[in-house]
Amino acid sequence: MPSSPRPQSRRAALLEFSVLGLLHDGPLHGYELRKRLTTALGIFRALSYGSLYPALKHLVDSGWIHETTEVATASSKRPRITYELTADGKEHFQDLVAASGPDAWDDDDFDVRFAFFSRTEAQVRLRILEGRRSRLEERLANIRDASHARRERMDSYTLALQQHGEERAEREVRWLEELIVAERRAALDPGPTAYDDTTADISTPQSTTTNNKE
Repeated sequence: MPSSPRPQSRRAALLEFSVLGLLHDGPLHGYELRKRLTTALGIFRALSYGSLYPALKHLVDSGWIHETTEVATASSKRPRITYELTADGKEHFQDLVAASGPDAWDDDDFDVRFAFFSRTEAQVRLRILEGRRSRLEERLANIRDASHARRERMDSYTLALQQHGEERAEREVRWLEELIVAERRAALDPGPTAYDDTTADISTPQSTTTNNKE
């Protein structure tokens, strides 16, 4: 039986989750996987092959993906390896997207989870959005308390940074509230226009914190 030891870090777990999600749409080779990860998900913008291939190996060893080596051609001297989701991998991915605990509310976790909301059940999406909103409201309250307590001792640059953080948190809270309203409306009226009157753009705002280091 394939073994599946827990990844060493949360970032590694997010990478494996993202790979499974991307392969859910069809087979991809390593170059294309890295390209999609670095362009679509900010947390992996600086992703190296030195991080990607160990993750792929772990997924293969776990039986969640299958690799196929393509025969080298005249235009490509190196044989390319294509990765494909297995039946166990699809089941494992569904288990992952069904989770809606506090980890899914964190900055990087939320961005990755949101990228695969189309494959997430509506009730789970709503729980994640509500949890993320609570997390941001708590952060916003802490920023305001700190600003009020230390305002007189702040120089103009520190004060500007504090105000920027507060405005950024406020924008994301408003965005989350719009999405929550849209999800609740969709639950009552699951037609194709459920989101139209609530928000014209449900893409992730530039307010979430991403760590681009690999």
